[in-house]
Amino acid sequence: MKLLLIDGHYYVYRSFFAIRELANSSGEPTNAIYGFIKTVRRMVKDLKPDLGAVIWDRGMPKRRIELQPAYKQQREEMPDKMRDQLGFIQKIVPMLGFGSLDLPDTEADDLMASYAVAARDRDDEVVLATNDKDLFQLVGDRVKVYSTNKTDLAAPSDTFALLGADAVKKKWNVTPPQIGEVLALIGDSVDNIPGVAGLGAKGAATLLNTHGSLDALLADLDAVKNERMREKLKAARAQIEQNREMVRLDLDLPLPQPLDALAIRPRYAELVPELEWCEFKSLMDEIRADAGLPAAAAPAPPVKPASAPPQPPAQGDLFAM
Repeated sequence: MKLLLIDGHYYVYRSFFAIRELANSSGEPTNAIYGFIKTVRRMVKDLKPDLGAVIWDRGMPKRRIELQPAYKQQREEMPDKMRDQLGFIQKIVPMLGFGSLDLPDTEADDLMASYAVAARDRDDEVVLATNDKDLFQLVGDRVKVYSTNKTDLAAPSDTFALLGADAVKKKWNVTPPQIGEVLALIGDSVDNIPGVAGLGAKGAATLLNTHGSLDALLADLDAVKNERMREKLKAARAQIEQNREMVRLDLDLPLPQPLDALAIRPRYAELVPELEWCEFKSLMDEIRADAGLPAAAAPAPPVKPASAPPQPPAQGDLFAM
C-alpha cells in the first residue's frame, strides 16, 4: 500500500500566495481553494496512492512551549482572506477522498510522523508532501518526500520528485536521522529556535561528520579545532540540548483514524455542488467528468455555502515551490 500524507496548512498557505486575484463574480476570493484542489489532484495523478490524509496543525505541544516559551511567537497571523478559505478547504477534503485529521495541542509534523512510522513498520510505502525540515529525519527506504521544486527534479521534463536518503544527504551533507542534530546546532529562525551564533547548516554538518554524532561532539568539545567555534559551542551547550528536544518528532501519537480507514475514495458528486459558487469552470468540468456527471448548464449567480470564504495576494508558480 502507498500512503500519501499532506501537510495541510503548508499547502493552503502555498496556494494562497502562489495564486493572486482569483475570486468569483461576487468578489469572494477563491485562490487558496483552487490551488489546494489542483495540488491534491495533481499529487493523486503523480503518485497513485492507495491511502491518504491531509494533516492539520491544531495548537502546539506543551513540551515545546515549556522548553521555549517564545516558540513560533514571531509568526504573523493568518491573513483574514485566507482564514475562511481554510475552513472551507477542511470541509471539502473528505470529498476529495482524503482523511482530514488533527489532534489537540499537536503540530502536523508530529502526527504525520506517527502515521508515517506506523505505515512504514507494516511495510507500506509512505510519501510526505511537506516542506517541513523536521520530517526529512524520517526519509529512508520506505519513506520519501514529494517535491515539485525545480531544483529537486532530475531533468527539465520531470514534473515531480520523490526525495530519498541520497537526495537528503546531497542537500544537507548528513544522513536523514542526523538532520535533527543539525537543527539542534543551528536552530530554526522560522520557528524562533535560537542556534549557535555564527554556525550554519554546512558548518554543523562538517562538525557532525568530523566527530561522528552530536553526542560525540558534545562529549569532547575540546577536540573542536577552531577555538572560537569551540567556545561558542561550550557557551551554547544547554541551548543545543534543549534544541534537540524541540526538534524531536513525536512518533507514537494516538492515530485519529486507523491506517486502513484512509483508503482514498473521492466523493465528487458531493463536491460539485459545494464548489459551484467558486466558478472554477475548467476545474469543475474535470471533476464532473470524473464523477460521471453531465456538463454544466448555463452559469447561475453564485450561492455561497454555509462555511465558505473571503480575498487574496502576486501570481506565482504553484508547482515550482
